[in-house]
Amino acid sequence: MQRLQDIADAVLAGSIRETKELATRALAEGIPAMQIINEGLSAGLEVVGNRFKTGEVFLSEMVMSATAAKAGIEVATQNLEKGQYQQKATMVLGTVKGDVHDIGKNLIALVLRTRGFKVIDLGIDVHEDEFISAVREHKPEFLGMSCLLNMTMKNMRDTIDALVEAGLRDTVKVVVGGCSVTQDFASQIGADGYARDVATAIDLMEGLLAEIKG
Repeated sequence: MQRLQDIADAVLAGSIRETKELATRALAEGIPAMQIINEGLSAGLEVVGNRFKTGEVFLSEMVMSATAAKAGIEVATQNLEKGQYQQKATMVLGTVKGDVHDIGKNLIALVLRTRGFKVIDLGIDVHEDEFISAVREHKPEFLGMSCLLNMTMKNMRDTIDALVEAGLRDTVKVVVGGCSVTQDFASQIGADGYARDVATAIDLMEGLLAEIKG
């Protein structure tokens, strides 16, 4: 459908105004909100993600497209009754204690929200007790931790150890990432997954979600 392709193209272009206008027109034309989201907004964002993986687009372009998609989703869902827009899963997310870097974390939160995930963003410099409290309160399927500094990587291990002590480790999939983090380190601390960038994080989350859903 051309209207949905136009929406996808607007997301690709990173145009918030055009994405919102096209989503509004699509609704007025009787196109269902979920079709707009799945075949227009998400489709465009998926193309951007694939191009980001191959180096065809830069991080700034990925941010613009994700922001445009988020704006379109807000338009498409504003008149949906509660429960019509089903979220895939919940993720508690934060930058670990001692680290205040949040660009990558914020982008992952933004993109995951456009892909149907509910994200509880705890912010930066998050103590392990705060992660534990959030897991208890929100009962998420995923816990995501980010860090940039080498000296704060150990706080990811401390948080996983705290989950074990609290009896919560088996209730949540732990995903880690950040410039200093590697797959070897993620395996050493017992994380369920590691992502080196936004695009691989989305693939990882979708794969782990498929495992959870069985």
